[in-house]
Amino acid sequence: MAHRTEPAEGFIPFATAALDFHQALNIPTGPLVADRAELDSLHGHFTALIRLLDAQTERSRGLVPGVARPLASARTRAWQVADLLHTAFHAVPHADNATGSRTGLPDGAPELSICRRHQQASLLLRRRATPTDLRHNRP
Repeated sequence: MAHRTEPAEGFIPFATAALDFHQALNIPTGPLVADRAELDSLHGHFTALIRLLDAQTERSRGLVPGVARPLASARTRAWQVADLLHTAFHAVPHADNATGSRTGLPDGAPELSICRRHQQASLLLRRRATPTDLRHNRP
């Protein structure tokens, strides 16, 4: 007798609630501009969302194409947000230098973990989307 495993449906609402809780606690009293750590965390959330949307898209592609197409578009839009967060991360000045220039030294670990994560997300999207799908206007 085969047992069907029910999906763990409660985790996504918890992640949403955690983001809402973070915003309620930190935005009114926090710094005026997001710092590098917060942008890194947001980028991590969006790359996780990209992977989730990719799995859902690929699973539904052969079964229900009408569902797969909007999921694929959502995956692309999530990558565009992650791309902008990655750009913003590198635009935020380092804490040790308010001007943003660190005498030509590149970012090191853990700063480059966002770049590695972004490269992995970009590789996934380039396998699944056309260059036109990935294009967006930068601010």
